[in-house]
Amino acid sequence: MATVGFIGLGNMGGPMAKNLLKAGHQVSVFDLVPAACDALAKEGALKAPTARDAITDADYIISMLPAGKHVAETYIGQSGLLEMIGTETCALDCSTIDAETARKVGQAAQKSGVGFMDAPVSGGVAAAAAGTLSFMCGGDAETFEKARQILKDMGKNIFHAGPHGSGQVAKGCNNMLLAIHMLGTAEALAMGAKHNLDPKVLSEIMLASSGRNWSLEVYNPYPGVMDKAPASNDYQPGFMVDLMLKDLRLAMEIADTAGIDNAMGKLAKDLYEKHQEAGHGSLDFSSVQTRLT
Repeated sequence: MATVGFIGLGNMGGPMAKNLLKAGHQVSVFDLVPAACDALAKEGALKAPTARDAITDADYIISMLPAGKHVAETYIGQSGLLEMIGTETCALDCSTIDAETARKVGQAAQKSGVGFMDAPVSGGVAAAAAGTLSFMCGGDAETFEKARQILKDMGKNIFHAGPHGSGQVAKGCNNMLLAIHMLGTAEALAMGAKHNLDPKVLSEIMLASSGRNWSLEVYNPYPGVMDKAPASNDYQPGFMVDLMLKDLRLAMEIADTAGIDNAMGKLAKDLYEKHQEAGHGSLDFSSVQTRLT
């Protein structure tokens, strides 16, 4: 079993670290919120007073941080972790950040001889708790093979997307598409309901037809159609509108740097911004259904 330093124990990081403990790894944790560390300590983790202490003698470093600036500060800022990471250690940043920062940190790690991957996740809090996340990894093939050995204890789908930054590009593409088909699904269900169709029956029809998609199949946005979906629990997340909007803005950066006029993605961003401005940022992203019902 491996020794893991885990930095960032929020809604996603906490369950991920817990699954590593369940798999038998020795996990040392650090978070700016002491209560988050205390919760993991009850599960068997070692509490570290600083990020540097958390990664001492670690085989793997895993970070799950809010934004690119936090990742850059952690790894390459003043007293950044790359200064003390040995070449035998594998560093995996599972945050969702801009691709350019991921490339910058990856290149700095490469110069230091450290194996590093941007490895953002998909699946949300439920998948983090269940250990069924999807990981989209950017970095070299050798590091990916080592990374896969630890990622398998937190997820079930592990992809090597390409060189540094590719994981973030893949995540941006995926979540932009997710936002688009969630909005389309919500509109279709609202149309049917306004014409007195039972949303559950309409969902079954579309699932058996060419309109089938993940939002219909796994995360139906209409209340009462799917018992375990956030829509049937007052849209408690789940995956917050605030986080979806963050991902859509990152997707806009990816499109702009590629010269892509992603009209559907821009529209999705605009609609989620309006939903957030209406005071729904802390609700699940499927709550866009309420715009129409």
